[in-house]
Amino acid sequence: MDKNLEFIPLKNNGHMTEEEIRGENELIQASRQDPAQFSRIYDRYFEGIFYFIFRRTDDEAIASDICSQTFLKALQNLKKYEFRGLPFSAWLFRIASNEVNKYYNRKKKRKVFSLEEERVMELFDEPEKEFSQQHIETLITTLNELPTETVEVLELRFFEGRSFKEIAYILNIGESGAKMRLYRAVEKLRKYFTINWEEEDQWDDMK
Repeated sequence: MDKNLEFIPLKNNGHMTEEEIRGENELIQASRQDPAQFSRIYDRYFEGIFYFIFRRTDDEAIASDICSQTFLKALQNLKKYEFRGLPFSAWLFRIASNEVNKYYNRKKKRKVFSLEEERVMELFDEPEKEFSQQHIETLITTLNELPTETVEVLELRFFEGRSFKEIAYILNIGESGAKMRLYRAVEKLRKYFTINWEEEDQWDDMK
């Protein structure tokens, strides 16, 4: 295994400008007054929510059912939604996470977590130069050895670009807990890959 392979997080795509937040809030208000407007929210966030659920079920039919339930719950509770300085999507992801947990509790099944190979490849710096099947197999094996709740934080941070505040809110855990889970995942990955991560110094106080 190439120990110099670099592992880099995606840039934070969860960040929103004030204008985007304002536009999002206007859409929420419009949907509260006219439920038909909620279809615009559905269209905007469906894909992200669906794949978030799919990666936790690895079953398209189940993911579709849970996704539908997620948006139904969101519509039913839209008037209760309060802006807390986080993107509206964080609220939807929280509902989706809760619905997935309810599914597994109801079915008494073991949780699964699946990452598409093309998403995993995004973890590599310049994959067209560095990527090999051995790299991807080692990475997938390593991820599969991690607890599901740890991979959830890894995915939300690296693939979804979520802040720790958002991750804590979505998974209903403390920010320190979210950071610790990610720290454990990064330490596991360091056994095989060189981590090039500008935030890694923040772990010094947690060791």
